[in-house]
Amino acid sequence: MPDEHRRLKVIATSQTRAANTRLPRPVRRKQLLGAAREVFVAQGYHAAAMDEIAERAGVSKPVLYQHFPGKLELYLALLDESVAELVGAVSEALASTTDNAQRVPATFRAFFDYVGGAGGAFRLVFESDLSNEPAVRARLERAISECAEMVAEFIREDAGVSDDEADLLGMGLVGMAQVGARYWLSTERAIGQESAEDLLARLAWRGISGWPLADSFHE
Repeated sequence: MPDEHRRLKVIATSQTRAANTRLPRPVRRKQLLGAAREVFVAQGYHAAAMDEIAERAGVSKPVLYQHFPGKLELYLALLDESVAELVGAVSEALASTTDNAQRVPATFRAFFDYVGGAGGAFRLVFESDLSNEPAVRARLERAISECAEMVAEFIREDAGVSDDEADLLGMGLVGMAQVGARYWLSTERAIGQESAEDLLARLAWRGISGWPLADSFHE
């Protein structure tokens, strides 16, 4: 009976391992997106292969295709996640204070944290090699426009400018934040992050605070 006992033990062990690999769908999806982010950030869309993503995630290709029908769908899901991360960070920054003089540096901090964060997800949003694909371009434009709209809303409420002027100022401030943060990263953080944020925030605040302002938007 020892042989039978060993056989049953092997079967039980195999069943346990199989059960451990059957993750809940949301958990598996998160795992797959994490692996895809690493591959897409490192190689770009065109050079990335589904085989490598599946291998990185430790699953078979059929499992990967159960969650994402193709490489584009996987990339779009990852973009949606990255855009939501950025928009959420900017929204949180703007809501972190009622002092507009502090909202400006908070906004720059959100972009610097996003660009300088681990994983390089910002490259998918700001440096995509698939920006000519309409579905991708729409998401990239949404990332900037939603951030700019949130900033413009506060400018519109508190500053003595028209709606169109507020929209332009919001887009200008967000553009400064994302381009400045990406340039800062390209210099290998030659200036400390806090100092870099402060430099750009002071530049932006000096400009914005120069408009005729309502009582709550003061220098």
